[in-house]
Amino acid sequence: MIITRRAFTAALSLTGLAALAGFSPLRLISDALIPEAMAQSAADVAKPQSLPDMGIGPADAAVTIVEYASMTCPHCAAFNATVFPKLKAEYIDTGKIRYIFREFPLDIKAAAGSMLTRCIAKDDAQKYFAVTDMLFRSQNDWVVKNTTETLTRIGKQAGLSQQQVEACLKDQALLDKIAADQKYASDVLKVDSTPTFFINGEKIKGESSIEEFQKRINPLLKS
Repeated sequence: MIITRRAFTAALSLTGLAALAGFSPLRLISDALIPEAMAQSAADVAKPQSLPDMGIGPADAAVTIVEYASMTCPHCAAFNATVFPKLKAEYIDTGKIRYIFREFPLDIKAAAGSMLTRCIAKDDAQKYFAVTDMLFRSQNDWVVKNTTETLTRIGKQAGLSQQQVEACLKDQALLDKIAADQKYASDVLKVDSTPTFFINGEKIKGESSIEEFQKRINPLLKS
């Protein structure tokens, strides 16, 4: 599902931000880690997007992982809670890999969460990952219920005013860029579910264990 500006702004215009509470998350995800054909090339994955990439780890690392995720995806939240901390400790914090997170919103609420994260973090990747982690960990609160209140509270805790939160979620230019990057991922990289990962260009769908990632990362570090 590609989030369009028309759908998003129509939802916001109905009753303001509260309209977001009427949308339910989609579960367009794969339960297993399934290797697929290589993307057209690693260069396609690395191509600069409409929005600047949010990445942590050395820019010149031998291995780069790009994750496409939706903020309302329960499998993405599970990966964030159980696998990503291990990847971070073993590979990112030790300078072995670079890890990039890209938005692929599966519904209106996910788009709102991604927009708020961008507005809070601006160009600070560490803050971006921190806010992303917060949204994943509080997913049940802001996705299932209290969408408006929880997103506003998170925004205020991060230093935004009520007006800034509302302005952020009505920022059509930001939404256009998220939608453009999502369309590129869908059309060129053939991303159709979340989470989807690219490890040096190799496409992998679905959450999995740290052991599965180790099997794919370690040979690349030795080559």
